[in-house]
Amino acid sequence: MSEFWIEPEWPAPSAVRAASTLRRGGVSTGSYQSLNLGAHVGDEPRRVVENRRRLRGTLKLPGEPVWLNQVHGNAVIRAEASSERNADAAFTDRPGVVCAVMTADCLPILLCSEDGDRVAAAHAGWKGLAAGVIEAAVKSLGTDRLMAWLGPAIGPETFEVGREVRETFVGKRTAFAAAFREKGDGKWLADLYRLARIVLNDIGVSAIYGGGYCTFSNADDFFSYRRDRVTGRMATLIWREHQT
Repeated sequence: MSEFWIEPEWPAPSAVRAASTLRRGGVSTGSYQSLNLGAHVGDEPRRVVENRRRLRGTLKLPGEPVWLNQVHGNAVIRAEASSERNADAAFTDRPGVVCAVMTADCLPILLCSEDGDRVAAAHAGWKGLAAGVIEAAVKSLGTDRLMAWLGPAIGPETFEVGREVRETFVGKRTAFAAAFREKGDGKWLADLYRLARIVLNDIGVSAIYGGGYCTFSNADDFFSYRRDRVTGRMATLIWREHQT
């Protein structure tokens, strides 16, 4: 982890670059301090513009990230070719195109083909996980020779959900029961990381890296909607460098 972002530790080819931002290094203030990259959360627009400019410069991005209008569903777009941005995942097979998702407790997932020719980013909160956003993102890449990296999300000791959430998952896969721990009074603790690993393993992706963060518990590094309600957004990004 650097001062401003997390660089995934996974065996992606060298031409594939990826990062997950921390909340430091920007100009936003108050509840959005400091590197808020979300333009939809009530922060001053000029500050978000400057934060995004800093992001491009610090990470030496080849272009502006393809920012999605995330809707907690399973829609996937081809990043460089779609004017429709209401989606929760984006993929590309072209160099210089930056796929990005924004989170503040939901689970960001990066996908990369073993040869590095195709990459994707997915936003997987519990609704998106239940709706099949991982399956849709994997399908969009057209190969089963993939690796995945799980970015910062709310951890299994702090993500409290109701009985109906557990029933939604267990009704789809009985294996999902292992990702829930009863807390009492109809409440359960859910493990987003384990839910994602179950899905990925079931659809043939066994090379899974990352996980183990908790956005809720670490206010210095991460924004958290569950913790603060009014807050900023981190970005998790992946792109392919132009080969020379």
